[in-house]
Amino acid sequence: MAEPGADEAYAAARLAFELGKAVREMREQRGWTQATLAQASGLTQPAVARFEAGGTVPTIPVLERLANALEAELVVRLAPRTSAA
Repeated sequence: MAEPGADEAYAAARLAFELGKAVREMREQRGWTQATLAQASGLTQPAVARFEAGGTVPTIPVLERLANALEAELVVRLAPRTSAA
């Protein structure tokens, strides 16, 4: 039997991984190091490394700082789930 909260923890980990992957890909497309992104966003290099590895779920303000540094648009939305009927 699954532990209580396991599904939520898995979903949060998956989201953190996907967000980190997207930031890493954008950083690499620019030819930037983690240190360069850290300086441009006002974060530390270890914080960028943890984020890119999916080790932390960022707050909206942190995502905004990263998006601004990467000259990207941050889009956060809620959408209804499609029913499986």
